[in-house]
Amino acid sequence: MDYVYKAVRFFLHIDKHLNDLITSYGLLTYGILFAIIFIETGIVIMPFLPGDSLLFAVGALSALPENPLEIKTLAIILFLAAFLGDMLNYAIGSYIGPKAFEKNYRWLKKDYLTRTQVFYEKYGGPTIIMARFIPIIRTFAPFIAGVGKMRYGRFILFNMIGGVIWVELFLWLGYYFGNHSYVKANFSFIVLGIILISVLPPLIGLIMRWVKNQKTNSEK
Repeated sequence: MDYVYKAVRFFLHIDKHLNDLITSYGLLTYGILFAIIFIETGIVIMPFLPGDSLLFAVGALSALPENPLEIKTLAIILFLAAFLGDMLNYAIGSYIGPKAFEKNYRWLKKDYLTRTQVFYEKYGGPTIIMARFIPIIRTFAPFIAGVGKMRYGRFILFNMIGGVIWVELFLWLGYYFGNHSYVKANFSFIVLGIILISVLPPLIGLIMRWVKNQKTNSEK
């Protein structure tokens, strides 16, 4: 529980922690930020890192004149981290997927693999882009795309589009609005708002599916 508490405090006060990081490491912070985004998007067992709020906070700090980080350099480095992270995740899924489904386990039936392949053939592109904006899902989507053998060239294209939109949007929002007096005074609430907005679409989808299932069951 202490670990969870510390993680929540870190997310809510990420601007202060980033400022300490920059003060301690200077330009080496570029590499640290690259590693955080790369690990969040590239390692399927690490989906809980603060991607959206981190990008927003970094953008806000880069707008300060005393800050050594430059927004355009950040935009390039963090896009590469997001893009390469998804590429690694796809490669892991592509390698593990066929092996995991070979013996047709109860929870890993070959039928599930076939359905995944059909889904990503039809909707894989939009899924890869939209998943960028949903915590946890953005870590699993490229892995599942690899498992489902989404066409490599198609994956690269939509991975690139999604990475650009995700990184640039949150970075520049932070750059232009992160140092507004109201935002600075209520940064923790802004971070919570970003997280809630990010998880709202899948939450609504789950609720709608539950309501639909309840309605179907009641009609039987």
